[in-house]
Amino acid sequence: MKLLRIGEKGKEKPAALDKDGKIRDISSHIKDLNSDHLNFETIKKLNEINLETLPEVSNSERIGSCISKPGKFIAIGLNYSDHAAETGAQAPSEPIVFMKATSSINGPNDDIEISKDSKKLDWEVELGIVIGKNLKNISEKEAEDHILGYCLVNDISEREWQIEKLGQWVKGKSHDTFGPIGPYLVTKEDILDVNNLNLSLDVNGKRMQTGNSKTMIFNVNYIVSYLSKFMSLQAGDIITTGTPPGVGMGMKPQVFLRAGDKIRLSIDNLGEQNSKVVLE
Repeated sequence: MKLLRIGEKGKEKPAALDKDGKIRDISSHIKDLNSDHLNFETIKKLNEINLETLPEVSNSERIGSCISKPGKFIAIGLNYSDHAAETGAQAPSEPIVFMKATSSINGPNDDIEISKDSKKLDWEVELGIVIGKNLKNISEKEAEDHILGYCLVNDISEREWQIEKLGQWVKGKSHDTFGPIGPYLVTKEDILDVNNLNLSLDVNGKRMQTGNSKTMIFNVNYIVSYLSKFMSLQAGDIITTGTPPGVGMGMKPQVFLRAGDKIRLSIDNLGEQNSKVVLE
């Protein structure tokens, strides 16, 4: 099932794609795609509905973030060895974990703000995991039972703030609009093999990133299990799993985003994002 949120910012309604790809309003069955409803019981209930009987939503409507108000927005760094190499870092022996502020979450096609103080704004196409069941200290084998689905994430990063301003990476990852997610939350049964998904990202029509989730150092089940050793995870939490090579910081000379730049990114079966960089 492909779930999404449609409407003006702050006024989105939950929706789903029917078998013909039409958007159907499911707000008569659930209030929102948030921690109260992002669970396996809700998905079972929605699967029993004939979506074709629900009101159709125009595909010209704005698409919001596919999840509303998650408790956590967790990220894994340097999870592709070739990306680690391009940044001059060694491939990690354990997952590198940091947080993105939940206030950074943005719609998949919304503008990305560049601050007047930003000098090194960068892009990162990533596979996002959505948790569907509360968990704590679970095994890798148990992780699959706690994953609700997946989504597309652009882990927008201001590299000067991330690296040169000292402290943790969170400063360079958390500005408003630095977390576009969606368009869809795709439930896991609709993903044939999460460890073999193609990822890509273009800037102004030029291909920058090409990768596949099979080259991740730590796969999704390992990541969920690993995180559960250090913190509990709740339904609706998002984990973004790292990016393949081709970021601006890794180029010679380095290339960074400017106002007016257009970004397109996609992952197999998770849809695509199309956003524009604008001055804050």
